[in-house]
Amino acid sequence: MRKEQDFYFKKAKKDNYPARSVYKLEEAQQKHKFLKPGQRVLDLGCHPGSWSIYASEILGPKGVVVAADLQRTDIPVQKPNAEIHWLCYDVYSEEFVDYLKKQWPGFHVVLSDMAPRTTGSQYADHQHSLRLCRRVLELSAQFLHENGTLYVKVFQGEDFPEFLQECKPLFNNVKVVKPKSSRHESREVFVLGRGFRRQTRKK
Repeated sequence: MRKEQDFYFKKAKKDNYPARSVYKLEEAQQKHKFLKPGQRVLDLGCHPGSWSIYASEILGPKGVVVAADLQRTDIPVQKPNAEIHWLCYDVYSEEFVDYLKKQWPGFHVVLSDMAPRTTGSQYADHQHSLRLCRRVLELSAQFLHENGTLYVKVFQGEDFPEFLQECKPLFNNVKVVKPKSSRHESREVFVLGRGFRRQTRKK
């Protein structure tokens, strides 16, 4: 497993990405092709920036990536890639939501590789991960365009099936993805929601 870890670490350096995590997005994109030229993409928990950079390469000059994290990230964009707006915000803050609403009319794809700081307790880490994922789901419900896509990291655990059930009313198709580049012993998986359906409020 160490060899595999070293392979992706070295590959990321060679390919000029800040972290090996980029291949968890690349694998899903190569198989499911949800990132397309000209889209607007919201990348939550973007630091150190690999996912945003990869997305900007696919989106091209007419696309936009909005990348947010608690840690400041600022990497120059190579042309002809999409422009990246690096934001330093807490995803739970209303200030963040207000800023997104003022600046952009919505997004075609929401990405999240966010993970909590691990505590050593599998149960606690699972619950903290779900809290983040539910926030990502809330933001997706607000900002995704009709027929949009969500790709979000989750730590598996006893309440994971419940989270999947929460995703299903919002998307035409929901599947669980475990990329090869994800460490075998890791409990992380990714939920891919395709075909976002805006919920109509009951009167």
